[in-house]
Amino acid sequence: MNAPLTLTTIMFDCADPVALATFYSNATGWPVTDTDETFVYVGEGPITLAFQHVPDYRPPAWPDPAKHAHLDFQTPDKPQAIQHLLAAGAKLPDFQPGADRWTVLTDPEGHPFCVAAA
Repeated sequence: MNAPLTLTTIMFDCADPVALATFYSNATGWPVTDTDETFVYVGEGPITLAFQHVPDYRPPAWPDPAKHAHLDFQTPDKPQAIQHLLAAGAKLPDFQPGADRWTVLTDPEGHPFCVAAA
């Protein structure tokens, strides 16, 4: 058996890595930890989020089966967290398949993510 892999970073393609990293830093409370001209990293834990500039970036659409991945978050106060995220630049799409179990939002560049009660 091969040695197991350890997940360290989830990388997002985007048009503006600084703005998107700032959004996720605000959402998670994780600090921006590293930047250069094309990459920004958020978090110090065993898993970090990273954002890389892609020229002519085209955001995913929601709902669209062509989306590639999304993040799921839990929070003890879902309504308050959603309001905070919307104020920070998230969008609330009309299509909500989770009923009351979770809420789909999109980040400022259109990546979908879900928020559920802890």
